[in-house]
Amino acid sequence: MAEDFPAELRAMLDSHPCYTETAHKKCARMHLPVAPKCNIQCNYCNRRYDCMNESRPGVTSEILTPEQAVQKVRRVREKISYLTVLGIAGPGDPLANEATFRTLDLVRNEFPDMTLCLSTNGLLLPKNVERLRSLGVRFITVTVNAIDPEIGARMYEFVTYEGKVLRGKEGASRLIENQLLGIRKAVEAGMLVKVNTVMVPGINAEHIPAVARKVKALGAYIVNIIPLIPVPGTKFADLRAPTPGERKALQDMCEPEIRQMRHCRFCRADAIGLLGEDRSAEFAGVTCGLEPPREEAMVVQMEGKTKHRVAVATSDGEEVDLHFGHAEEFWTYEVEGRRIKERERIRIDAKMDIPVFGGGHRAKIEKAAEALSGFDIVIASKFGNKAVEVLRSKGLEAVQESGEVGKAIVRAVDKVFKQRAETFE
Repeated sequence: MAEDFPAELRAMLDSHPCYTETAHKKCARMHLPVAPKCNIQCNYCNRRYDCMNESRPGVTSEILTPEQAVQKVRRVREKISYLTVLGIAGPGDPLANEATFRTLDLVRNEFPDMTLCLSTNGLLLPKNVERLRSLGVRFITVTVNAIDPEIGARMYEFVTYEGKVLRGKEGASRLIENQLLGIRKAVEAGMLVKVNTVMVPGINAEHIPAVARKVKALGAYIVNIIPLIPVPGTKFADLRAPTPGERKALQDMCEPEIRQMRHCRFCRADAIGLLGEDRSAEFAGVTCGLEPPREEAMVVQMEGKTKHRVAVATSDGEEVDLHFGHAEEFWTYEVEGRRIKERERIRIDAKMDIPVFGGGHRAKIEKAAEALSGFDIVIASKFGNKAVEVLRSKGLEAVQESGEVGKAIVRAVDKVFKQRAETFE
């Protein structure tokens, strides 16, 4: 039980947004992309370093040196006072990169109040548990997609271990053995372990309850079932993503065995901010001597008495915290002058039988855009390229924002006003 943890670890747990759902709206994390090399090839992974519009593990817009990572943390802390967690999640496997350990050493010394965590495929975890512990790492995420080598062989193309390339069952067996041993050793070392499992219908979905039972027996704290994101250029590119209903049913099935993380936002390797509020673009380039973008003043010019109809992807009406394509309803507002008046809410049929990604999801985006036709601005924490394209075709401005709803609306209206004004200059 979490209540049985030492007080120091309990405090860290309470402020870790990935391990504690109540923390994800008030505590921020920062991923340091210092680890480009990987030692396995998953059939769903294609690491691209330059696409800001993708929100999935393995993606980053830059690779930092350990020294640059420290410099960037300094800048981020100046702007985000509620930053509590520093993590290394790739874009490759952190334990396959010596820069990971150098980075952890530097940030531990300069930011002793920060909680340190790391994500890994687990291949090199057994031999690195004590080293990580000595560097202050108390939270470990291990991606375990199978405990049966037959199924694992379908999830991974190859595993590179001790200078050898292992394929098929041989590679999967080595990986699984090391993952399970690494989890046990990490737990024995006093670390909290989260297990990520990528859910692939027709491949490992029915096997995931067995994975959950096994990692629970080893002492894992929480499991995060991540839906397959079909990515071009991978062996699983043409497979379908699971539907929200399928994923929820699997989470419900595994919940009696081990607690489930249900608030995951499929973070990038360079994510910054609250979950669902990726501010990494705001800090792009700061390690190259560039000044970060200035925050816009809250006092804005309004277009006279022009009214703006604004729709916001928010779960509670307080924070902009939802991806456009994941919102089940939009809160709407009328803005005139400096007054913001809440209006009706527009429900979008979530259709739990539509895949989280892929063609069906695009259809849902088009349906949402149709329901919002007639609005001027749509605000969300994230938009995919398709969503922006569809919204623009209907005359809506897609504005990516985060934070308090009222302030986000003010910033968005100001931004749209300035864009329109520039058109006539």
